[in-house]
Amino acid sequence: MEKKALGKGLEALLPATAARQISASGEVQELPVEHIIPNRFQPRKEFAESELAQLAESVRQNGLLQPVLVRRKGDGFYELIAGERRLRAAKLAGLHTVPAIVRNSSDEQAVELALVENLQRKDLNPMEAARAYHRLLTEFGFTQDMLAQRIGKDRSSVANIARLVQLPNEIKELIESGQLSTGHAKVILGLMRQDAQIKLARQIAEEQLSVRQAEKLAVGETRHTKGRRRTKPLSKPYPDLETKLQKRLGTRVSITKSGQGGKIVIEYFTPAELDRLVEMLLEEEADA
Repeated sequence: MEKKALGKGLEALLPATAARQISASGEVQELPVEHIIPNRFQPRKEFAESELAQLAESVRQNGLLQPVLVRRKGDGFYELIAGERRLRAAKLAGLHTVPAIVRNSSDEQAVELALVENLQRKDLNPMEAARAYHRLLTEFGFTQDMLAQRIGKDRSSVANIARLVQLPNEIKELIESGQLSTGHAKVILGLMRQDAQIKLARQIAEEQLSVRQAEKLAVGETRHTKGRRRTKPLSKPYPDLETKLQKRLGTRVSITKSGQGGKIVIEYFTPAELDRLVEMLLEEEADA
């Protein structure tokens, strides 16, 4: 379940505490558009021309009502943190200056704010979101819990989106082109073999299958693969417990039984995710 989204105005694109800090201490300045350089951490790579044209027309009629957010880069130049669609629309509208709030911001904050703005304003392409999540998790030391809190999503959603970076390039391209949805991608991630993932992705795209139809095919593929490994499929001893652990840990968990004992396998997909899981397990141990 998604958490309550942020409010309007500045709080619609920044975490609430950051928005209050900017409102209290930041002053709106008019900056030349040619002195504002693009955000190198911008997660969005594609901007719909028709939407930019509509926004540009609104800017011509009413001006740019909401300032962009920038940070100083020296020699009179500024790097954009948030507001790239507004800046592009302002340029299309022929504006020479735009209202801007200048803020001292670290690279980590610049990535976070650019990501939050896009997630709150307009959904990113799933692969753009996945790369941004992955960067925050691996380069800036975010845990999945921290990231989920910042962007108003639950941890399992963050974990699922971040895992998209592990898919083969062919499947990533199908997601970016809109031929596969996030729901389709989650189903594909459930398959262990890369060739099976690519086969299913192609079939979904070619036949325009729904997520439910893809799930049925994935179940069939999984059963077929297991049948080749052993003559008698093994049923899960504790399916409900596996589900609870997966939701709690935000990753794949499997339980196998052997006599009176057995084993629990907790999977991780990046070094950062391993650190997160270890931290969670140690915290549980400390609280016991």
